[in-house]
Amino acid sequence: MISGASGAPAGAPVPTATGSVAAPLPALEWKFSQVFGERAIGEEVQEVDIISAIEFDKTGEHLATGDRGGRVVLFERTDGKDQRTRRELERADSAGSRHPEYRYSTEFQSHEPEFDYLKSLEIEEKINKIRWCQTANAAQFLISTNDKTIKLWKVTEKKVKQVKNLNVDPGARGNGNPLSNNMMLNPKGFAPRLSMNGVAANRSTPAISPDFVFPPGGIPSLHLPSVVWSNETALVARCRRVYANAHAYHINSISNNSDCETYISADDLRINLWNLEVSDQSFNIVDIKPTNMEDLTEVITSAEFHPSHCNVLAYSSSKGSIRLIDMRQSALCDRHSKLFEETEHAGSRSFFTEIIASISDIKFARGGRYILSRDYMTLKLWDVNMESSPVAVFKVHEYLRPKLCDLYENDSIFDKFECCLSGDGMRVATGSYSNLFRVFGAATGSEEASTLEASKTPNRRIVTPPSKAGSRLANLARGRRDNRRGGESPGIDLNGGVQDFTSKLLHLAWHPAANVIACAASNSLYMYFA
Repeated sequence: MISGASGAPAGAPVPTATGSVAAPLPALEWKFSQVFGERAIGEEVQEVDIISAIEFDKTGEHLATGDRGGRVVLFERTDGKDQRTRRELERADSAGSRHPEYRYSTEFQSHEPEFDYLKSLEIEEKINKIRWCQTANAAQFLISTNDKTIKLWKVTEKKVKQVKNLNVDPGARGNGNPLSNNMMLNPKGFAPRLSMNGVAANRSTPAISPDFVFPPGGIPSLHLPSVVWSNETALVARCRRVYANAHAYHINSISNNSDCETYISADDLRINLWNLEVSDQSFNIVDIKPTNMEDLTEVITSAEFHPSHCNVLAYSSSKGSIRLIDMRQSALCDRHSKLFEETEHAGSRSFFTEIIASISDIKFARGGRYILSRDYMTLKLWDVNMESSPVAVFKVHEYLRPKLCDLYENDSIFDKFECCLSGDGMRVATGSYSNLFRVFGAATGSEEASTLEASKTPNRRIVTPPSKAGSRLANLARGRRDNRRGGESPGIDLNGGVQDFTSKLLHLAWHPAANVIACAASNSLYMYFA
């Protein structure tokens, strides 16, 4: 399975997510970088434009977003492509550090609304997850999914062809109307941007009057196209595979395997294993559906492959547990290899305990030694070699605990927040309400706990720091460990303001190699660097 030293006891140095013990790093100073799709004040946001998925590729050179309208939008990094001339670069004293900058690349319609006639159910076009696949021959591949159908897309550059030297003699006349140079004749009376064979007409070509009639005997001076040339390229997305009819319940996760050949898809009760080249069959590797549905006690909420072990994957449940399974043990992995579950304290249970314990997202650290999980109130970092308890717990919005009744009434308590880790594993991040997100230091003794707002001024919201002594006493009273960082005093709000539960930052992603975070606030994509 996975080798390594046993988990460190409480109070011992906590290794970083890369597996090495490191001293705390200074807190990062986050700055605004870019925004795409920023809405004007008072502008109404359409439901279909709200971003529902974000994903960097393994290199960080490309970024993909999906929205509730079924569209996938791609961005590419541009700061590495220096446009300065060689002489300008020679005159420059130093290249200087430049933070990653991205530009809009292309977009395509990935999913359309469907209707299941057997179950009389509408299937939304909303993109639930996007995952980048291995590149091949300078083409980008990615898989996207809605509630029922997964699709594999290939994105390549294609040269746009144009016709040159299509003209007639200026003296030639038809119906008494002179014909101008570089005029593309079209019986429908217009010059199309693209013809049926994919050849584009010159955009500056004027259209011929619909009243034009060819003179008797035709026009002898009419020339055929003498040159077909290409002066620009465009990205074209083509659907290569459609993986459908394999899930009875809504798909909540897809994850690529490190073998670059297979991937998994998970719904509430099952996890299926697919081959990227085979779309008409999959293998059911996890099935937690009971014989009697009345005996159902938990559902699958998220699943992810180990980053380097192609036979290992983890999935989380609505009970707050994470199961690690090894596909070599049996064809149907109903028995887990390891179970990560925190022991509940007697007397701490309430009506909301099971609801807020449900894990909404899990992520492996790059080395695979650690797993980051997000439940409603906290982030937890687990060592795969220590199942009894997490090595660190980060409180995201503890001030909302007294408001759980209100959150339950407006269904906000069921919101599913995502989480992410930095490429070096030294920091973790997740979202909250009022378009806020939080960044925590994961190294031993780190006190870093930044609260930022998805806006052009991310640091304008400041959390009132709690008393450290008071926080420790509260932890001791609850029987908690001292490594639970990032806590806030219950009831203390940000700037004394009122939380906006309609503005929630659910989706975010961390650049794999740089301190760059992309996060979605409604229909806008904000990017920050440090």
